[in-house]
Amino acid sequence: MTYDYNGFRPDGEPSADRWASALHLFDQPDGTPHEETTVERWERADAFFEARDYINAARLLVGIVEEVPELTAPRLLLARAYYHSAQLNRAEEQLREVIARDPVEHYAHLMLGRTLERQGRAAEAAPWLQMAEVFSPGN
Repeated sequence: MTYDYNGFRPDGEPSADRWASALHLFDQPDGTPHEETTVERWERADAFFEARDYINAARLLVGIVEEVPELTAPRLLLARAYYHSAQLNRAEEQLREVIARDPVEHYAHLMLGRTLERQGRAAEAAPWLQMAEVFSPGN
């Protein structure tokens, strides 16, 4: 995928690369580069994900998950990035970790079921999909 560093996404927001390339504007007065915070990396990963650049989103999210393993949102987004980039074993691993930490996270159950189905493991997927339905906010 090639990037237009001066480009904008279809919704008018700056592209993820445009945002990342502007980081030098925040360099210290002595020329020391600005070190991205976890929040800035999260925002950039989200921008990559929204731009459907799932591989780059996953690369950023791996580090975020390592820094804050107790947070569910980055791990779920990492699992989604893996799912959409056909890294299904990695998606499954992240989803099982989410469920181990938060057994009633219905979206993780749904995604795990879909991930297993996509791997041709429909029988193994069925109980996860049933649990997702039971845990869904509407029930």
